[in-house]
Amino acid sequence: MSTARPATRPLPAKAPDCVGTVPPFAVAIPAVLGLTACGGGGDATTPAPAPPAPAPSPGQPAIPPTATEAARFLAQASFGGTAADVAAVQSLGFDGWLNAQFALHRDQSHWDWMVANGYAVVGNTNSFSGVDNTLWRKLMSSPDVLRQRVTLALSEIFVISMDGLPVNWRGMVAANYMDTLEAHAFGNYRQLLEAVTLSVGMGVYLNMRGNQKADGKGREPDENYAREVMQLFTVGVTQLNADGTPKTTNGVPLDTYTPDDIRGLARVFTGWDYDRFDRNVPDHAARPMVFTASRHSPEAKSFLGVNLPAGTDGVAELKTALDTLANHPNVGPFIGKQLIQRLVTSNPSPAYVARVAAVFANNGQGVRGDMQATVRAVLLDTEARMPNTSPAWGKLREPMVRLIQWAHTFGVTSPLGMWNVGNTSSASTRLGQSPLRSPSVFNFFRPGYVPPNTSLGSAGLLAPEFQITNESTVVGYANWMRTVVANGVGEVKADYTPWVPLATDPGALFDQLNLLLAAGQLTAATRATVVNAVTAMAVTSDTNKRNRVMATVWLILCSPEYIAQK
Repeated sequence: MSTARPATRPLPAKAPDCVGTVPPFAVAIPAVLGLTACGGGGDATTPAPAPPAPAPSPGQPAIPPTATEAARFLAQASFGGTAADVAAVQSLGFDGWLNAQFALHRDQSHWDWMVANGYAVVGNTNSFSGVDNTLWRKLMSSPDVLRQRVTLALSEIFVISMDGLPVNWRGMVAANYMDTLEAHAFGNYRQLLEAVTLSVGMGVYLNMRGNQKADGKGREPDENYAREVMQLFTVGVTQLNADGTPKTTNGVPLDTYTPDDIRGLARVFTGWDYDRFDRNVPDHAARPMVFTASRHSPEAKSFLGVNLPAGTDGVAELKTALDTLANHPNVGPFIGKQLIQRLVTSNPSPAYVARVAAVFANNGQGVRGDMQATVRAVLLDTEARMPNTSPAWGKLREPMVRLIQWAHTFGVTSPLGMWNVGNTSSASTRLGQSPLRSPSVFNFFRPGYVPPNTSLGSAGLLAPEFQITNESTVVGYANWMRTVVANGVGEVKADYTPWVPLATDPGALFDQLNLLLAAGQLTAATRATVVNAVTAMAVTSDTNKRNRVMATVWLILCSPEYIAQK
């Protein structure tokens, strides 16, 4: 089933966040669904290691994917979708679908939307008004779903946060930063790194903007960006083999860089600031920062084995620094593994990481850092495409990804173009997560997080999303999504009309929703529990039938088997 989205949308008016109301459907939460298990895991059986993936067989003829295979692919490559989206993947094949997505033009930018809808005015100089609206707008409705999925993943690697932008025109700064990630999502990693480095958003967030040379009176160059660009955006803290495993000496991991490397890079990153700042207009927020030689550290600099003589031009130094970082052998496995974690699985095998890193190093045409080729390698790898039911395989769906999947699967619209979902960061009353609202540069969760005191931890398995999974977020998500499923959020509403005819057959309704939302991975026991609960609900009117649909949707969205994406 699918619902068509309008080709154009009316211009939005500014509006406050919605206030939740009591959902109209009532269904007892089946105990067997174990909602608290979404944040648990301590009593689970210790997972077995994931089996190694067989070598790819590029010479085999393409076989059209089944509906289940297509739905599973969409969960990794986008945010799920409708029956029509599943059929498109089956028709085009995985590679053909990726080609079609890569070819799509970008939708209206966040910056242009903010300007067009009256947010780029002096009254919003110190406000984030409109930013949440446009972020949800694109995540929930843009047709280039692969680009939006990758952009969201990049925003959790190259992190800035609205909580750390205490500057004029902060809303426009945030909008431009997301546009920057989106513009380079399918480009080249080296260009992405430079665009991020010189963006006003990153410049403000990690203190490169306005960073100056030492003055002999106690002021030293700020080391924040120099440290984080290595630790988080390029090479990581440990030297890596090509398969992402750490290099060691006598069992001790080898450091990638030293405090001296940080100090050397910090001096490189001096002299950069706004390009023609004007308090009355936000235009500088959309321009890369510019260099002022008088503020730049003139002395000799050393970092990561590179030596720059005193008096080297600052722009040339920046190019050398970014070239050095982008060409470091760690980057392919370090960034590649994080993309795998965000899209496919938390614990990829070393062989999977090595295959992705090899494509990052050389796209087949001698080009390093081809993001499009890297994304393709992540999603088409044999290990990604082979069904795997091992407890060690898969990942937790992030709360905001679950919300966006609901939006795509049920064709949400925003009739007035407001997209006023708002800030969903509250752990107890919303999702505990919201785009561009990470609590720190380390994202909502660390890629190397291992949940303590759990079977996952005992097995040494990574589970990044578990870092924001606890009693508050589990209950807050379930309660809020019950309201969202029933009433929408703000003026953002789903259309369940195509599903109402299936409400008289709870089994058939569950099966179709299981396919679209969970790629068929919910078990027979869960099916029986949900179907029995929904069957007990009245079905004497269209309102009753709609309530059955909403109850089924909500129970699936709260099922641990759905939340643990396989």
